[in-house]
Amino acid sequence: MPYSKPIEAFEEMLAVFNPQAAEGLTAVFQWDVLGENGGVWHIKVADGKAELINERHPSPTVAQTCGTDLFLAMVNYEINGMQAFMSGKLKMTGDMNVAQKIYEVFPLPQPEG
Repeated sequence: MPYSKPIEAFEEMLAVFNPQAAEGLTAVFQWDVLGENGGVWHIKVADGKAELINERHPSPTVAQTCGTDLFLAMVNYEINGMQAFMSGKLKMTGDMNVAQKIYEVFPLPQPEG
């Protein structure tokens, strides 16, 4: 079933966290999701573990800003994150090499339905 709220996707990201893909990685991934059901979340990855925190981090490794609709489109595989970034719809700052690991570290399954 497709994600209808950002928090559903973040909770699933923790459930599918891949510690092997995160081996040796210490990073903070932050999302500033604007609009209905939006908010600021970050996931701290360290020592093979991931922790979701519902607040802004003072110095995230990677920070993404987008609207709720775009965020949901990305996690529901309706638009590729790189496509969204290159088109200017997704704002991203920080370490782009770490940003490219998001799909490996948090391999969300494609929603059915």
